[in-house]
Amino acid sequence: MILEMKVPSPGESITEVEIAEWLVQDGDYVEKDQAIAEVDSDKATLELPAEASGTITLKAEEGDAVAVGEVVCLIDTSAEAPAGEKEDSKTESKKEEAPEPLAKEEPKETKSTYATGSASPAAKKIMAEKGVNPSEVSGTGKDGRITKEDAINAVPSMGTPSGGNRSSSRSKMSMLRRKVAERLVEAKNTTAMLTTFNEVDMSPIFDLRKQYKEEFKEKHGVSLGFMSFFTLAVVRALKLFPAVNSMIDGKEMITYDFVDVSIAVSGPKGLMVPVIRNAENLSFRGVEAEVKRLALRARDGQITVDEMTGGTFTISNGGVFGSMLSTPIINPPQSGILGMHNIVERPVAINGKVEVRPVMFVALSYDHRIIDGRESVGFLVAVKEALENPTELLMDNDIKRALEL
Repeated sequence: MILEMKVPSPGESITEVEIAEWLVQDGDYVEKDQAIAEVDSDKATLELPAEASGTITLKAEEGDAVAVGEVVCLIDTSAEAPAGEKEDSKTESKKEEAPEPLAKEEPKETKSTYATGSASPAAKKIMAEKGVNPSEVSGTGKDGRITKEDAINAVPSMGTPSGGNRSSSRSKMSMLRRKVAERLVEAKNTTAMLTTFNEVDMSPIFDLRKQYKEEFKEKHGVSLGFMSFFTLAVVRALKLFPAVNSMIDGKEMITYDFVDVSIAVSGPKGLMVPVIRNAENLSFRGVEAEVKRLALRARDGQITVDEMTGGTFTISNGGVFGSMLSTPIINPPQSGILGMHNIVERPVAINGKVEVRPVMFVALSYDHRIIDGRESVGFLVAVKEALENPTELLMDNDIKRALEL
């Protein structure tokens, strides 16, 4: 029986996906639920599992855009698993790998031969017209063959010493990367974005983490990080300044009485923004557990569209990469994003005396169409106050209870 595998719908409003990578080859035997491909939508990269066991026939190429519901491969379910061949192929491959020096030398000779002479007819014509010596062109085709594109990109030698490699490469952007690019440009072009800055003395949080992080991790199985403090500080500030927890819908302004915090996470396929739902109901333990869960799923490529849909406010932590200060871009249709940065020991004035404290610069980018200066500055000051006095403002003067120790 031949089973037609169609592209499933990754989520609402998604009509097509792009084949990012086939994880199997045409004619391979696949097991049911085995990941056979990675597909990009405009919101996430997802794995495509085999719907049955059998021999697979691919019907789409990598990079193809295919509509939801379109057939991408066929699986012959009547085929039997080649159980005996697997062991034989492993034995043969080990034997073939024995003469390692020969296996490494042969491709070098072949590539050298192609690079100095073998090229497609179109490539030869282009190189002749440009005055390019084929020996100076590194072929990217099979076995080092010079392709038409190689010839087009080749730069003729002008007799000037270059002193280094001047090659370049061209690759297609994934659908997810293209969508991120579109949304960033859209945010810049359609919002009245403005950024306000402040600085936070992180000493109180450092002291709390130093005293309780081991006990917290032993009790809950997650670390007591900075994200829980920042998330709960944002929740408190949004309650004080609800306009920041709003967004524009046509001629109307929607204000939410709940807080869904989007957290920017760097994944293998680029930036992803999973959402912590109802953060206003979470404790320090709850936030840290959710951050860890979402970060692991993003890192492993298991994050779903639903987990990245929505969000009323975003927190971006560029500090993990060493950023001192930045102006984060709003995540539409949200109206605000808080940027965290690296923590550096700086001299600050404390009660008339200079002391060295761990200081973080924070930035709030906001849509000035619905958030005025009073709300934006007041919001960021409220975040600063909560982070500099977490025991009183985030823990209600009961640290043990707040940390559930």
